[in-house]
Amino acid sequence: MSDTIPTAPEPLSAETISAEPVSRKGEHVMTMIDTEAAAAPDAAAPAQYRLEGVTRTYTQKGRIVKALAGVDLTIDAGDFVTIQGPTGGGKSTLLQLLGALDRPSTGAVHLGEIDIATASNRELGRIRAHEIGFVFQGFNLIPTLTAHENVDMALEPLGLSKDERAARVGEALAHVGLAERADHRPGELSGGQQQRVAIARAIVKRPRVLLADEPTGNLDESMRDEILSVLQAHNDEGLTLIVVTHDSAVARRARRRLRLDKGMVRDITR
Repeated sequence: MSDTIPTAPEPLSAETISAEPVSRKGEHVMTMIDTEAAAAPDAAAPAQYRLEGVTRTYTQKGRIVKALAGVDLTIDAGDFVTIQGPTGGGKSTLLQLLGALDRPSTGAVHLGEIDIATASNRELGRIRAHEIGFVFQGFNLIPTLTAHENVDMALEPLGLSKDERAARVGEALAHVGLAERADHRPGELSGGQQQRVAIARAIVKRPRVLLADEPTGNLDESMRDEILSVLQAHNDEGLTLIVVTHDSAVARRARRRLRLDKGMVRDITR
């Protein structure tokens, strides 16, 4: 274990996804779903994630912060899980670990058979590009690009042909009900439509997992329910869905509810 304690991680964003993860050796991202990789949530579904003794410690303004304090957690393939908790409780830190954007200070974070804690930076980049989709509260669309072009950007690392990319983008936009808005720029779309473009961008690569950080936080109740319905439809197809939210109405839609406070996870499913 290195004696160096890393600084606070960057907030989860589109920029952090494209960046290389911190390399800390020994210390210190249709169906529109890939049906061969995504298991149904019943019939003894295999574990998608398995966390064992996970801690994450960093420095912030000269003080040591233990964002995660010995987390043990299993999330099954095809599950719909929400994570709630107070600001500063460790939710974003946990989501970054699940997204292969960061490594734990100690412990193991298994995605299938791969331990994110010990995998190479190249392998983590492959995981983020192929296996995990990300949706954010702020949409993170490029304002000068059309909906089609924004979604297409997620396919750049995959090495697909132009025709295959066009087909996948068209399918993804149709899947979220925006086939007729493919040539519209973000400024020409409502907030709910922009978030649906962001979901299309996340699912176009056909990931096994979708991680959503407050995906309805900028939307009114009507748009919130619309986005939740879109996300649940993909979960019903086998996509593992993990949502961080402050909204209890969102959390109640999940099959499993977790609360993260002071770096510790509790299952509050009822």
